[in-house]
Amino acid sequence: MQNMQQVAIKSGVVIVLAVILGFGVWTWFTLTYDYSDGERAGYIQKFSHKGWVCKTWEGEMSMINYPGAAPEIFHFSVRDDQTAKAIEAVVGNRVALHYEQHINVPSSCFGETEYFITGLRVIE
Repeated sequence: MQNMQQVAIKSGVVIVLAVILGFGVWTWFTLTYDYSDGERAGYIQKFSHKGWVCKTWEGEMSMINYPGAAPEIFHFSVRDDQTAKAIEAVVGNRVALHYEQHINVPSSCFGETEYFITGLRVIE
């Protein structure tokens, strides 16, 4: 009887460790493999460092296609503090943001969106 309890406990521990390892591997994979990357241009209209437990840099960029058209809003996240400071310095200006899209990231602790900004260029 006691031997069966020990086997059950060991099996439970192995299952829990496998789930934790699987979660870690999935998180690593979704954060290192980018589904797509590119640039979007527009005006940074909102940028903040927010969150209760996991503080992340989140922003909005207004992309205007042509005069008189309703702007499309591009929501993005920034993981790098140096990039975040560069974006803070150009809020309100026209910029091109280089992004990497990471889909199915299992937690919002890495960013609230799937678009992570990796660089920017000010457009004069």
